[in-house]
Amino acid sequence: MNKNFFTHDEHHALNEIVFENRNKEYGAYALRNEANAVLQKALFVGIALFATVAIVPFVVSQLKNTDKIITDQGPIVLVNVEEPIDKPKDNVKPIVVPPKPDVPVKTQSLDPPIPTRNPPVETTINPKENDAVISTVTSPGQSVTNPNQHIETGTAVNTTPTVDTTPKPDPNVIPASVDFEASYAGGIDGFRNKVLNNFDTSVVGSESGEVIKAVVTFVVERDGTISNIKAAGANADFNKEAEKVIKSIKGKWNPAKLGGQNVRSYFRFPISMQFE
Repeated sequence: MNKNFFTHDEHHALNEIVFENRNKEYGAYALRNEANAVLQKALFVGIALFATVAIVPFVVSQLKNTDKIITDQGPIVLVNVEEPIDKPKDNVKPIVVPPKPDVPVKTQSLDPPIPTRNPPVETTINPKENDAVISTVTSPGQSVTNPNQHIETGTAVNTTPTVDTTPKPDPNVIPASVDFEASYAGGIDGFRNKVLNNFDTSVVGSESGEVIKAVVTFVVERDGTISNIKAAGANADFNKEAEKVIKSIKGKWNPAKLGGQNVRSYFRFPISMQFE
């Protein structure tokens, strides 16, 4: 006997046995009998939804493709991007600026006239004009403001004064290097002797046989005077006396030179003394 998959219910007979002599109005009996029908409906609904999801994109794509019209665009030309494309050159004519003509300068000759049998009557021989350049010939031209010149021809003379635009160095700046170092007029040994002879050792408290050292630096100005005297050493009293002595020494220095000009420069003078 052939069974219909959609109508045959194998559980119906089992349900009758299970619920025999029982209240079939109970909800479980109805649910078990209707389960097969509910599963069938769910299967059909699922198949329909799947088919709809699968077919709709295809239909939409077909509708979109119907709007496109494909035409023959001709052969495709490939361009080599590495080769430059020659651009048409504009026929632009160059602008030729003609040179400015030379303006002749007014000149005046101061040569005496050549004597002749019938000389012209003149009250003044070659009166000097204040707006002409002295030359060997007299010629008309543009008047000048500086006539105290002499030219052999009537060509124009540049009378514009030359202005020196080279920036001048700051005289107060101390250069890092100089052509000639500063020096004391009496020699460095003479300067050292003056420092030692005028040094007051009584103001320095030190032990016998102790050697005290200091380095004194100062600036030799462009006029030969010294300034900014500073002593650096371990003994403060020794430093103070060294600054005082060097400041009191008379006599100027020969300033340092750079490019032939006097410049400011630093000078370093070490001092060391042994106290007995």
